[in-house]
Amino acid sequence: MQAKIETTDTAVQYDSRREQRLINEIMELLVTHYGGSFSEEILDQSIDDLQRALQMAREAHKEQVRKSGEPYFFHPLRVAHMAARHWMGFPSVIAALLHDVVEDTPTTLGEIIGVFGEEIGLLVDGLTKVDDDLLSRDILKEQTYRKQVLLAVKDVRVLCLKFWDRIDNLQTISALNPQKQVLIADETREVYVPLARHLGMGYVATELDALSLKIVYPTRAKSYARAVAEAKDNFEPGIGRIRSKIRNALEHSKVVATTRDRWRPFSIAAARLSNKGLQNLYTLEILVDRSMDAYIALGQLHGLYPPIPGKLRDHLNTPSQFGYQALKTTVQAGEARLRVEITTRKLARFNESGVLAPGFEFRWASFQDLMRSLVEGESAFDTDSLRLASASIQVYTPHGEVRTLPEGSSALDYAFNIHEQLGLHAGRARINGKSRHLKARLMDGDQVEIETVEHPEVLPKWLEWAVTPRARNNIRRYLRTKVKQSTKQNDSETSKVN
Repeated sequence: MQAKIETTDTAVQYDSRREQRLINEIMELLVTHYGGSFSEEILDQSIDDLQRALQMAREAHKEQVRKSGEPYFFHPLRVAHMAARHWMGFPSVIAALLHDVVEDTPTTLGEIIGVFGEEIGLLVDGLTKVDDDLLSRDILKEQTYRKQVLLAVKDVRVLCLKFWDRIDNLQTISALNPQKQVLIADETREVYVPLARHLGMGYVATELDALSLKIVYPTRAKSYARAVAEAKDNFEPGIGRIRSKIRNALEHSKVVATTRDRWRPFSIAAARLSNKGLQNLYTLEILVDRSMDAYIALGQLHGLYPPIPGKLRDHLNTPSQFGYQALKTTVQAGEARLRVEITTRKLARFNESGVLAPGFEFRWASFQDLMRSLVEGESAFDTDSLRLASASIQVYTPHGEVRTLPEGSSALDYAFNIHEQLGLHAGRARINGKSRHLKARLMDGDQVEIETVEHPEVLPKWLEWAVTPRARNNIRRYLRTKVKQSTKQNDSETSKVN
């Protein structure tokens, strides 16, 4: 538990107003998103539970402050606010309010379950670190990862709540010593950024990555912020005129549209390109009601400003990796070269909130397979495999079914992705109709067929050809079984001789 600090009456008054504002916004978001689908009785019960959770968290954390001197209760309150903003319901928001209670206060998980039930208990447990005095710090961290991932297989909200927790911690991390800050930032980029991408949560992945990189590369981040500020000063008047011209054209076409500015968050790639023109720093977003309106808007845009050849990407009906859906183009708008993305309001929610957005089609089975394979690998938590899997390609079966694989996957990875037995009996591959070796690397859009052999011919070098956790785990398991069988056979033959 952290030390107390004295607070002035002014600070208490200010904090009280801020606390009430956040609580009011949380309540308004939850009622707006879910009130219409609840009966009056269930809504009243949910609101009562939320009020109880607020009281329990406030009381549990009342003697605690963060290293910055801020009352600790504001941390879970902000996490709950982020959860409510991103389509999470009453149970998730209640769990967000209570997520540090078991870890940092005398309140037990059993008490939380007794008051709020098993569902909220599971979520709080998933956000509570593993605690064992007999284990080292590194082992405790790995065991906490495993716990979160295994619980996420049951309920993905565990990971989503962890993202909001980590975002708030990164935003308020300045009071920690620099070395600890860097450790937290590196952990975020290794584990939580790829997981957010896998859940289609584009806003979360970008925000976590940018906040982490600002900690690791503070000088570059400040330089990049200056470049963005300078670009805003130079280009915002012209961008305003371009937006107005586009809106007028869409109004004439009877397309209801909203425009949004998106300045690129800090990253190493963004910093390197910061002096290469506006298109590397800024994207104009156009939101419409229907997919048909998006194509009309694209036509109007290209009628106003000439498109740059080779820059058009249609991810509206064929989503890019992890489900991102939008039309992307770059146009020459006078002196400025401008990146533009056009999507529907519904798909914009998908692009930002991913698995949490209502109606989002999530490849749940693939995610569960990845999560299980991460905790079945050689290390306690296979972060290297997670990093590899965070960039993906799409390939096709002979029947036209789409399979998503990590970038750099081989034909052997594809075989095991289809089925364990197909991988074990794989002989060669046919890629786009041509016979290829199993170690051949696949490209986005390849059509792949596996030629099989009657008996498995699995070799240790297959581990060098495969990159996916599923393939490597299956290969290792088969090789271990063969070694055991061979050892038993040798022992049997020796006993017969004797």
